[in-house]
Amino acid sequence: MRRLHLFAIGSAAVVGIAVGIVLHNTFAASGAQAKPALPAFYGQATWKPRAAPAPLFRLRDQHGRSVSLASFRGRSVVVAFMDSLCTSECPLQAAQLAAAMRPLPERARPQLVIVSVDVADTPRTVAAAARKWRLPPGFEWLLGTRAELAPVWQAYRIEVRVTKTDILHSDAFYVLDRDGDERAGFLSPFVPGLLTRDLRMLAKV
Repeated sequence: MRRLHLFAIGSAAVVGIAVGIVLHNTFAASGAQAKPALPAFYGQATWKPRAAPAPLFRLRDQHGRSVSLASFRGRSVVVAFMDSLCTSECPLQAAQLAAAMRPLPERARPQLVIVSVDVADTPRTVAAAARKWRLPPGFEWLLGTRAELAPVWQAYRIEVRVTKTDILHSDAFYVLDRDGDERAGFLSPFVPGLLTRDLRMLAKV
């Protein structure tokens, strides 16, 4: 079974340390703001409008179409990183994302953009994962070679490590506003209702 944690975790104390390390490596260098007592957004990291423009990229999706992040300006976007062959963490994250988006009216639903972390992903494996994980309709799963994908991973501070038996990667995802700015960063597992609340707020802006 594929393990998608960057580090093996053996105790509650180590969990706290590991989460802190991942949060630092994923979000610290990105200008994330300190969380107030009542946060505007509920991600583990948040940004003010126009403080953190999301890095742009263009890749081919599961249908072979060229897709650019910039093409989704005007609506909120969730950018996630997954492996369609995963049997552990990615299915959990997909289920939580689906649960967060399900209660939203159509106008408030974000565009879900998934960037592959496994060059072995294919349209067939993506379709199978989407059915099994019940991904919301209209998602874009972007594929490519390592040379094409690695700059996107680096731009979003996603560590991907290939071993003989695993694809290990950071489990962060980002919420972008309609102007293409990063507004919240989440780590999985997360509370779907908090993401739902953040997406509702973005829809009202």
